[in-house]
Amino acid sequence: MRGPAWPIAALLVGYPVWWALGFGGLSVIILAVPMGVILWRRRPIRLPRGLGLWALLLAGYLISALALGEMPPGTYGGFGTGRLIGYGMRLALYVSLLTMVLYLGNLTKRELPQLRLVRMLGVLFITTVAGGLLGVFFPSFAYTSPVERVLPGWIAQNPFVQNLIHPTAAQTQKVLGYASPRPEAPFEWANAWGSNVSVLLIWFVVGWWVYGGRHRKAVAVVLTALAAIPIVYSLNRGLWIGLGLAALYLVVRVAGRTRLAVCGAAALTALVFVLSPLAHLVTQRLDKPHSNDIRAFTVSHTIKAARHSPVIGFGNTRNQTGNHRTITTGKTDWCTECGHPPLGSDGQLWLLLITQGLPGAVLYVAFFAGAVRRHWRDRSPIGLAGVLVMLLVLLYMFVYDGLVTPLSLYLISFALLWRNQS
Repeated sequence: MRGPAWPIAALLVGYPVWWALGFGGLSVIILAVPMGVILWRRRPIRLPRGLGLWALLLAGYLISALALGEMPPGTYGGFGTGRLIGYGMRLALYVSLLTMVLYLGNLTKRELPQLRLVRMLGVLFITTVAGGLLGVFFPSFAYTSPVERVLPGWIAQNPFVQNLIHPTAAQTQKVLGYASPRPEAPFEWANAWGSNVSVLLIWFVVGWWVYGGRHRKAVAVVLTALAAIPIVYSLNRGLWIGLGLAALYLVVRVAGRTRLAVCGAAALTALVFVLSPLAHLVTQRLDKPHSNDIRAFTVSHTIKAARHSPVIGFGNTRNQTGNHRTITTGKTDWCTECGHPPLGSDGQLWLLLITQGLPGAVLYVAFFAGAVRRHWRDRSPIGLAGVLVMLLVLLYMFVYDGLVTPLSLYLISFALLWRNQS
């Protein structure tokens, strides 16, 4: 926590405190203020290749505010404070992430060594596993945070804000035909937990196994085994696919003894898993594609709505009339299943289409795809891990929203690749 790198330590190592207070994913916005001050004092500021695309993405989001009052056909809801709050919070996050990347890239290796930053991400992985186990064994755990208590009711009760400031251990959904708790602590949604645990696992392996001594490697084995429990109970198919692709990536990109070790570890893990009670739960989940119809409805109507403002989008999400089962909108006493997620809530790509139009989606893809292209030849452990995270970002954009905490981890991984070049 000493020296100019303290904001990152406060963000990653201190994240459980932020979550307990009710800030959670908003902590990066708060810590971007001291990061910006440090950057200002260090002028001139170094810039990474590709950051111009993120700056254009940010500029496009500013322009999209012009369409906040517009309503595409088939949607409902008026132009009010809720829409403005959602827009403002996303804008603050995009600006904060830009500040964070510049801050990380302008710290020297002496001020913040690469391995120290990787191990900070590993500490957050440990926090994530603990939160996942809390969600599995104590799914009803929740409380009113200090931030929630002091905010005015009209802000605190906004659904988007409520997910960010109200600490809960799990989301309970009828995925398997009965109430199933899906871990989400210490993040804002169950899907955010799934995206984050996969990214953090990659950096945990690098920091604790690849660069770890005997004791760290022993801890890595135990914690990875424990992580399997909430990973399976999350019922998160996107996460499972991401981990499978990560294993395939390693087999393809590493060579020699490392490849044999990866294959052996994968085979042993698969055998232990098949013999464990967790395998039955995975089979149940694959047999019940609970969210397919919901996702298909949301994505198709998001694309239809985006066609009415393809250049600048609508600045924020919109609510579609009806859902995949009925034309009725909203939950009622006689129809508890009638509600539906907002348009753009089933993946960052679809969110960008509805909020910023086609240019926003293209800029997002170009930013992360460009990082893969530039750093593909970096075969160091950090280079291999960073490129893998960039590839997962391009996969997850179809099924996961990047807001709020996932984008923070994506951009920290981008900064690690940038710092690794020098």
